[in-house]
Parts: sequence; structure tokens; C-alpha cells
Amino acid sequence: MSNVLFLGMPSHGHVKPTLGLVDELNRRGEQIFYFASEPFRTKIEAAGAAFYSYNEDLNIFKSGNKLGQGGGLLSLTSKAPSVIANILAQTAGIKFDYLIHSAAFSFTGAMVQILNIPSVSSLAVFAGLDRFKQMVNFMLPDTIRHNYESVTKTIQNTYGFTLPPNTMELMLYPSPLKLVYTSRYFAPASAYLDETCRFVGPPIYERQEDLDFPFERLENKKVLYISLGTVFGNFDTHVYDVFSAAFADWDGIVVMAAHGVDLTDHRFPEHFIIRNYVPQNALLKYTHAAITHAGMNSMSDLIGNEVPFVSLPMGADQPLLAARAAELGATIVLDIHQLESDELKKAVNKVLAEPAYTLSIARIADSFRAAGGYPKAVDEIFCFKEQQQIS
Repeated sequence: MSNVLFLGMPSHGHVKPTLGLVDELNRRGEQIFYFASEPFRTKIEAAGAAFYSYNEDLNIFKSGNKLGQGGGLLSLTSKAPSVIANILAQTAGIKFDYLIHSAAFSFTGAMVQILNIPSVSSLAVFAGLDRFKQMVNFMLPDTIRHNYESVTKTIQNTYGFTLPPNTMELMLYPSPLKLVYTSRYFAPASAYLDETCRFVGPPIYERQEDLDFPFERLENKKVLYISLGTVFGNFDTHVYDVFSAAFADWDGIVVMAAHGVDLTDHRFPEHFIIRNYVPQNALLKYTHAAITHAGMNSMSDLIGNEVPFVSLPMGADQPLLAARAAELGATIVLDIHQLESDELKKAVNKVLAEPAYTLSIARIADSFRAAGGYPKAVDEIFCFKEQQQIS
């Protein structure tokens, strides 16, 4: 049995894919010490890890932060000395054998050097990393560059080692083993996805979900599910009026997840069920078609359940993921900024009516299942342990 330090990025898109990994590692004897933020405590503990909370807010992916313009990076790099010291303080006396980190966790390089242990990277985001890295390096303002130089000096004086010369190398630490939560078939070509990557399939895991939902209303109904995720969902509430108009005459039930969205002044037909939180895994068993923001977690769930879907990408890796799914014949991609109700309605009816979309989704789903899932991921980690001579 090994002691594993897990350094997560505290956002839904980064924590969710790791829960099944934690569960499988725990079942196979590993002891996981997982750092995230307090809202994720229950899910992480349910997966079998010991939960620890960061002393700072590290979620640079939350709504309003624009990485290309600096966004949360200035704040994040400033927190490095405090976060590193607090992790060490909370885990004092624990001897770790290796660490697993979200690819975007910014202080992996420091922790690897301080603890003198090898690392494994967890890639919840894998599309467009080459372009993203180049773009941010060119666009970072001088304030962030100067702040980063100051932080690296502080860490060097405290711990006696240097950090990478630029902020993006700090974020994308090159661990010798990278777990990529998709299949090689679905993953787009990328120099970043090199020989150190293991494509283990999407994060399909029977999560402990809050099942307080009127599932009885879905029985024997045609169900349309709409979700724009947890980060970008409230970017423009006008789009929810488009949804209402497009599916006012939907012959069934429309379930809409509106996480953190104020829809007080909006009116919806009676056959709409609107919730801040929706138990997605359970709901997809009833779903006939979906509209998604094309985040990888949601797209993986839709493909895994072979639900035809229309994509409305908004930011981050979503446009690239939607484009890849469309390239493989699995979805229709629409521009959410110029979305018309008739256009959306026609697209949903098309993915429902034409078998080519369902067949393409089935091909991707087959490649997901063949990738091996979390058991394969842990096999790769155990092989890595053997190479690193970790007992």
C-alpha cells in the first residue's frame, strides 16, 4: 500500500473525472490524501479519500476569469508560497510515495522537488493544450510576469530550488505519466499528447448523486435535457429564452440544469423542469436528446449513454471538443452567440431523426469502453510504481 498525495484543481470539471480513479485506487489498497476546496469534500470522501482543504481559493476556471488576459493567474501565482506551506503543514508526518495532480495544478513542480517523489498527471482537459500554452505565454501582461518572478524568488529562498521560467510551465508540469480521460480515437492530434500519455477512456463513474428529482414525470415521455455546465451557464440568460421559445411545443418533458443562474424574470412552459442541480447520470437513462456546452465530462456522459446531442460551445476546450465530435459525425455545432430558436429546434430534431448521428456516437462509445476505464488507469499507475521502484 502506498500513500498518495492528490493535488486537485477545485472545479467540477477537474474533480469529477478523478473520483472514479480515487475509488479504484482505494479498492486496490492505496491510501489517498486529496486536496481540493470544501464544496467537494463529500464527493471526495465518498470515493474513499481523506479530504484536505486548500487554505486559498485556487479556482481560476470559475466564471469571470479570462486566462488569456491574465484573469486568475496573477492571484494564483501570488498564493504559491502560502499554499505550498499549508499543504506541508497539514500533511506533516505523512510519508508520501508519489503524487497525482490535476494537469492545471500550478505548484506540482514545487511539491515534487520538496517531497522528492514522482508524479502522475490527470488530464481532465486535453484538447488544444498546445495552442493554449502558446497563446497565454504571448498574451500574459507584464504584471503577471513580474509577479511570477517575485514568487519564484520567495520559493527559492525558502526551499532552495528554482521553478520553471514561465507561468505556463508552472501550470502544465511534465509528469512522466499522463492519464488522459478519453480514447485515442476521440482525442484530437496534439504534440502535448505524446508517448507519456495513456488514453484510459472517459470519466464514467457511478457517482453518489443527490437523487431528489421528480423522475416519475419522465416515465414514458420524450425527454430533452439542456445543460450549459457549471462555469459558463450564466454568461447570458437570453439564451434561456431561446430554449423556451424553441421547445414551447416539445412533445414531452424538457429538463434544464441552470447552475447558479437567476431566471426569476423568465417564464417557461409547464413541461419544463428547471433545477440548479440535476443528477445527470440518472437523468440520462431517460433522455432522448440533449443540448450541451460540450464540456468533456458532459460530452462523455452523453456519448457513454449514446444520447444524440447538439453542441453550443462557449469557451475553454469546448469549441475544440465540439469540433472533434462533429468531425466524427456525432453532433451538430451551433453558435450560441447568434442562436435562433428555429435553428436550434431543427438541429435537435435532426440529431434525433437521422441514424447517422446515433451510429457515430456508438462508434465513439465503443472506443471509450475499449480504452479500459479506471481499472486500466490504475494498472498504468501500478506499472509506473514498479518502474519507479515504489512498493
